[in-house]
Amino acid sequence: MELARHWRLRRQRYTLEGERCPHCGAAIFPPRDVCPTCHQEAREPMTFSGRGRVVAFTTVLQPPDAFTEQAPYVIALVELEEGPRVTAQLTDLGDTQPYVGMPVEMVTRRLRTVSARRGIVLYGYKFRPLLRVDVREAAQAAAHQAAA
Repeated sequence: MELARHWRLRRQRYTLEGERCPHCGAAIFPPRDVCPTCHQEAREPMTFSGRGRVVAFTTVLQPPDAFTEQAPYVIALVELEEGPRVTAQLTDLGDTQPYVGMPVEMVTRRLRTVSARRGIVLYGYKFRPLLRVDVREAAQAAAHQAAA
């Protein structure tokens, strides 16, 4: 059942597809049929940029059984440029320490293996540090790290 559900959600999991409310303009993720802001019908598809900033984060040391092979890993609350907040794993950190305000971008990565024997792997979105940072963002990040 999990595989079928994952396949139904592939647009939002691979491309961060959500909705924009045609009545109030709110960006909605994950997609819903009713806008959480104005409570009107909202079915206008919208693909998010995939860029955002870390709002909060934590390191998971004791994960659920399905994710033990990835531990320890960092989970973050990311506020997308368009407004919605999503929870996702941070990846490709290397020696970089995550911090609140860190600019990140969405990447598609392996979430977990459902059946190694049958080769069933689930993919979805994770976030990594932004590779191309403009001068203003770099100055803000440097100021933040200096203050920490």
